[in-house]
Amino acid sequence: MTIAKSNPRGIAAMLFATASFVVCDSFMKRVTEALPPFEVLFLRGIAATLCCAVLLLVLGQARAMPRGFHPASLLRAGLETASVLCYIVALASMPIADVIAIAQTAPLIFILLIASIERLKVGGLRIALIAAGFVGALLVAQPDASGVSPAALLAFASAFGLALRDVAGRRVPPAIPALAATLATNITVLLGSGLLMVATEDVVMPSATHALYLLAAGLFVTFGHFGIFMAYRLGAPGVIAPFFYSFAIWAVISGVVVFHDLPDPIALIGIAAIVASGLGIILLDRRKRQPELVREDDFGEKFLKRKGVIDADVSLEP
Repeated sequence: MTIAKSNPRGIAAMLFATASFVVCDSFMKRVTEALPPFEVLFLRGIAATLCCAVLLLVLGQARAMPRGFHPASLLRAGLETASVLCYIVALASMPIADVIAIAQTAPLIFILLIASIERLKVGGLRIALIAAGFVGALLVAQPDASGVSPAALLAFASAFGLALRDVAGRRVPPAIPALAATLATNITVLLGSGLLMVATEDVVMPSATHALYLLAAGLFVTFGHFGIFMAYRLGAPGVIAPFFYSFAIWAVISGVVVFHDLPDPIALIGIAAIVASGLGIILLDRRKRQPELVREDDFGEKFLKRKGVIDADVSLEP
């Protein structure tokens, strides 16, 4: 089945995806007020695995499920598991907007990792933008005389894990459907959080309300992964990518509406710096690519589409 390209529809899918991830996090943060964090992640993992499996069945991709357990896909899933384990503990202790803002430094860390591994020249302006993003993250974390809080350190560790996940994700064969890889990730997170729950926590029986919240969290995290997948199928990556930073807007809205917690002015400046840094790098890359696209225009529409696919090698799933 061929999907018609449409940048507005791709943007809408990205906005839906980022909103879905924040809704998931909001439900989980609410449940961590009563249940231990690894138990929350384990129970959400059950719901997310079931929702993802059902979605694969509905879309007729059931036969692709085993392909999600390719070694490269499992390595990516393991790194995401390490990241999300740090993230859930940070989320339980920090305002949702702050922890999501720090996690959004992952693309900046990814650029530095790829540049180091492949010995690529980053460029002075890009380094300055990356530095601005990290300064913004420090403004969000707001270290005191004793240093950065343990929760903020875990948020930074989560961002580093996401960057490593995306480095590993470059080795996942493109023939593996995104939802099949997502299912493998959900199962890996489920197992990892289950082991830590048994080893470190006293299990608390969730109430009916908590169970409903966790079911909703599992559903919305699946919606988020599917929305990211569809966004890059529907629209040009260079157009879609900036809307990844709508995460920050949804997170602030959730903090105010759900938790009645608006970040202080310094944290808001930090969040703005992180978003501006990411958007600046995306716009800089688009400007540098433009002459190349003009010179190569004789190759026609197929070439331009292929360039779009190449530019989409960075996974932005949270």
